[in-house]
Amino acid sequence: MATIMQKVFSGANTAVYRATKGRLGSKFGKAPVLLLTTTGRKSGSKRTVPLMYVRDGDGYAVIASNGGADVAPGWWANLKANPQGTVQVKGEKVDVTASRAPDDERERLMPALKSMYSGYEGYEKKTSRKIPIVLLKR
Repeated sequence: MATIMQKVFSGANTAVYRATKGRLGSKFGKAPVLLLTTTGRKSGSKRTVPLMYVRDGDGYAVIASNGGADVAPGWWANLKANPQGTVQVKGEKVDVTASRAPDDERERLMPALKSMYSGYEGYEKKTSRKIPIVLLKR
C-alpha cells in the first residue's frame, strides 16, 4: 500500500508532467518517466501513475515493484482486470495493452531496468514475490 508521501509525490509529479507535457517530471535521476492511466477495477475511474520505464520495441516495459512491498501495486491489479490503458511519454499519448512479461522476457529486460534504477535490486531482496515486469504494447 502506498504511503501518504508516495501518493502526494505521485500526484504532484503527474500534475506537473501533464501541465508541461513532460518538460518537467519526465525523469527520475537518469530514468525516464511515463504516465500510465488505467481504469480502476473497483471504481471504474481513471487512475494515473508516473512510472520509470525502458523502451521495448515500439512499446514500454515497467516493473510492478511497489517499492518491494509484498503486494503488487494497484495499477497492476487494475491492468490485470482490464489490460487496456493509456501511456503518455512527454507530449505523446498512446493507447496500450498490458501483459505480464514471460520469464524469458523478464530475464532479458531486468538488467536494463536495474541499470536505469538501482533500487530495483533492493526491492527484489525485500519481498518474497517475483516482481513482474509489465509490457505495454501499442
